[in-house]
Amino acid sequence: MMTTPGPKGGRSRLPPEVLAAAFAPIAHALNLDGSGPRFLQDFDELPGEPDSPETLLIEAPGANTRRNNTALLVKPGRVLRLSRPAAAIALFTLQCYAPSGGRGNLTSVRGGGPLTTLAQPAIEPRSIWRMVWANTPRGKPVQPGDLPRVFPWLAATRTSDRFPATTPAEAHPLQAFWGMPRRIRLDVAENTENLPCDLTGAVDTKIITGWRQRPNGVKYVAWEHPLSPSYKDNKSGGWLPVHAQPGGIGYRHWVAIALGDHAGTRRPARAISDWRTRSANVSLAAGRSRLLAAGFDMDNMKARAFVESEMPLPGTEAKAAETLANVARRLVDAAGIAAAALRSAVRQARFSRDTSVDSAPLAAVYESFWAATQEQFFALLPDDPSGDWEAALEAAAPPWQGVLKWAALRLFDEAAPLDPSAVSCNPRRIVEARRNLFGTLDGRGPMGSRLFEALQLPSPEPKGTRRRQSTSMEPA
Repeated sequence: MMTTPGPKGGRSRLPPEVLAAAFAPIAHALNLDGSGPRFLQDFDELPGEPDSPETLLIEAPGANTRRNNTALLVKPGRVLRLSRPAAAIALFTLQCYAPSGGRGNLTSVRGGGPLTTLAQPAIEPRSIWRMVWANTPRGKPVQPGDLPRVFPWLAATRTSDRFPATTPAEAHPLQAFWGMPRRIRLDVAENTENLPCDLTGAVDTKIITGWRQRPNGVKYVAWEHPLSPSYKDNKSGGWLPVHAQPGGIGYRHWVAIALGDHAGTRRPARAISDWRTRSANVSLAAGRSRLLAAGFDMDNMKARAFVESEMPLPGTEAKAAETLANVARRLVDAAGIAAAALRSAVRQARFSRDTSVDSAPLAAVYESFWAATQEQFFALLPDDPSGDWEAALEAAAPPWQGVLKWAALRLFDEAAPLDPSAVSCNPRRIVEARRNLFGTLDGRGPMGSRLFEALQLPSPEPKGTRRRQSTSMEPA
């Protein structure tokens, strides 16, 4: 909500009394309980039987899982009460990342499981305060009369049965941060026995014992969230938020979420673009700013994982950024070819031809390759990419080809070892698959040609030519 410029003079935070004064005009919107409007809760009391407090947590087992007792890692019945601070952040997380939840239970402003990207400034002393300010949008303070358009719980809920769509035209742009797709009311009780919160262990004077919900909350359409990168939808031509994916966020996604792509179909979050512009006038400490990417990897209502990654955030000089992006795209393209070749080789060595590349063993090998090469990728990017991108690629390509080759062969040997005691061991298939993979990584065959073309490396000479040359050089 605070859209004024950040603190000056090197201070890492504002004094508490200054913050209290700044938040005073909106303090009434942040009450979690009591009479009147409640933070991120429906304007009206909601009837019905309450759900357990633990089901506020996105990763909590769903109703069918609890009924069938099929929970594996996250067991039900462990969170029976929440303190108000824990309930507030759980409620905010649910509304902010709301996944699909059955008929009438709507997704968040950014859909279910959106990716959030934040700029982490290289300013000393580093602190959460500085990161918050670096990603806070600048603008004019909100007028009191506009507060219900920012905080939707201050007015009657725009239920989706009466308002089929809520677009930015029907609300304040800052509602992107405070979306309320779910109609929820918390059940609050006095904590007369001083019971601790089951999530944090803290003792609060009041506890959350349950919550109620009704379908048809606010249905958000055509919103752009300041903290999410986006991609262009081929069907509508509009922009959609990027979501977290299995395997996490790594260097293969880095160019798109940090700089955007050259085709204009992907762009970074507005907070990232704004920070890169604003940081041109900021005195940075030694080292680069960083980009933090995080979010829930969702499969409809099921949270498969919470993924988080930290990567470099390029500077603002346009030519340098263009050079860096072009080099990075070429390295990533080559890595994608090598990863696919590794996956195909493991399938050839151990599985039938019709085994899906998305099957668990092959997907694990594929993701392991990206994880194994990430550190070297960033190490090979030019520190000062001020020159021509082709010259920068010429310097980075040979060692990168070596990194890809070493990582792919090592992972192949781990996934398809020549172990006669293994049931699936077929030495002939394994040797042939490894030979084919080796040739691809050396630039031979269709995939190898594509790999070397991405890196602009010269094509290797045919084996026959090399043999004739070596024969002619032999002593008489």
